[in-house]
Amino acid sequence: MHSAGTRTLEFTILSAEDLRIDGRPVKKNAFAVVRTDPSNSGSTRADLDGGSYPLWNEKVVVEMSMPMQKSVTVEVQCRVGSGNRVVGSVAVPVSEFLGGLTPEDYLHFLSYRLRDPRGVRNGIVNFSVRVIGGGGGNCSAAARNPSWGARSSSSRGFQVGVPVAGSRSNYGGGGGVVTGVPVWGSSRG
Repeated sequence: MHSAGTRTLEFTILSAEDLRIDGRPVKKNAFAVVRTDPSNSGSTRADLDGGSYPLWNEKVVVEMSMPMQKSVTVEVQCRVGSGNRVVGSVAVPVSEFLGGLTPEDYLHFLSYRLRDPRGVRNGIVNFSVRVIGGGGGNCSAAARNPSWGARSSSSRGFQVGVPVAGSRSNYGGGGGVVTGVPVWGSSRG
């Protein structure tokens, strides 16, 4: 639960892709850190054998102060002999998952390009995020208009996506939903 001055964010750090240190693939011990401010962060465990393509699928719960800041940092680090080394990071705009027309408990799946400390592209991080609990955010518009999302039969709220072929139900109760965010390979990012 959150106080009036905070929002609780639940990140599920899924995986990362094509991680490198000094141009060489990461061999092991990559982990992710979610930071809302210098004194509020959480991290995954290190993936001991995923190399440049670590898999975590771990929840990281952090508090975000209100009025809300503009971004949350997701950083991938690697344990090396001399300590931890930053592989890459991204400042995720809070507007990606809070405000707008989606309910606060809506689960957002996002993929972002990481940049190393010099600003060079260095892999991609995949995660989901949702704001836990209510609290008067700008979420009522989608809840008032059921045509903007499919009502889940499990009463978990709205889920938007494309049903997976062969799933037994649409959008809930064991069925699958495909969602995604394009990651451009051109000079856009």
